Amino acid sequence: MQQPVAAPSIGLDLRVYIEDTDAGGIVYYVNYLKYFERARTELMRALGFARAALPESGCQFVVHSMEIEYLRPALLDDALVAEASISAAGRARIDFAQRILRGAEELCRGRVRIACIDPATRRPRALPSALRDRLAGIPACAGQPTTRMENPQ
Repeated sequence: MQQPVAAPSIGLDLRVYIEDTDAGGIVYYVNYLKYFERARTELMRALGFARAALPESGCQFVVHSMEIEYLRPALLDDALVAEASISAAGRARIDFAQRILRGAEELCRGRVRIACIDPATRRPRALPSALRDRLAGIPACAGQPTTRMENPQ
């Protein structure tokens, strides 16, 4: 029987630097996407898949779609947490639920769908079997709630 994955979600500590902000000291909207990307990358690393492309499997991951809500601004020098959890997976896609928090305050939330493509043809392809097997053990992919994992170090 497949063992459940111990780390279906992750929180990544971040700090807002001057380069992240506009002239008013507010995080520029596109930088939230960078924070989301970092959290997704660390979640995949925690699952044992450290690269965004798996060339030996003929697989590359690309953002298919996303929906983002900006709720409150993050400010210069804020300590933030970027969260990522897997909410669902299909034959050639992984869906992530993501949030940016300042303490307990939710600043931004989004849903991101990642597609698996063949790097040569740029056409959708099935997730590599090792990844599908790993995802099969994640409660969210089986319709169960996820749990929070401490930040990787």
